[in-house]
Amino acid sequence: MKTLLLKPDLPRRIALFAAGSGGNPERHLPLLNSLAESGCTVIAPPFERIVSAIPTSDELLSRANALQSALISASESDLPVVGIGHSIGATLLLGLAGAKLYMKSGTVIPVTREDRLKNLVLLTPPTGFFQGPNALDSVRIPIQLWAGELDNITAPSQVEFIKRTMTWANIDFRIVKGAGHFSFMNTLPPNVIDPMPNREEFLADLASDVCRFALS
Repeated sequence: MKTLLLKPDLPRRIALFAAGSGGNPERHLPLLNSLAESGCTVIAPPFERIVSAIPTSDELLSRANALQSALISASESDLPVVGIGHSIGATLLLGLAGAKLYMKSGTVIPVTREDRLKNLVLLTPPTGFFQGPNALDSVRIPIQLWAGELDNITAPSQVEFIKRTMTWANIDFRIVKGAGHFSFMNTLPPNVIDPMPNREEFLADLASDVCRFALS
């Protein structure tokens, strides 16, 4: 699968999208189409699926490098970049924005900072990788942060850790009532039942809010 690239006629911003553990950005295609229609050049590389509950440092570094490579190869301008990611993809974007990702061993994954990132949209990011010293201290850009009330993979309290820790940051934190971990995906993974009521209405509102923030 090639990098998904959506180009508007008059681009105003670049949206770098990072999928979750499944690695398929096309499961978020309506959201990505909305971003393109709003004026974002969308760059969304695919990844190999992560099969273990906790990804390895090599898997995380490979994805981080792939995101930067896709941005370099697909962007033809110096437009500002918004990073948008779901689950572990959102975690990696925080790393690209300057956060330190710690493995349980205490090793820091050597993610290269991407200085073109100007804001972030983080959908249910796991935060266990940010428990080491000063892990989030270098992140200094606005963040729209989302959690699902019924998420049993990344609990709202885990997502809220970012808001609690980054007291200096401009963070718009939202907990979506009735939402699970996969409610933020337009196409659900196989055999997943979404607890979210009014799913299509929520996804339309999500796209609108994300687009507005991305272009702010």
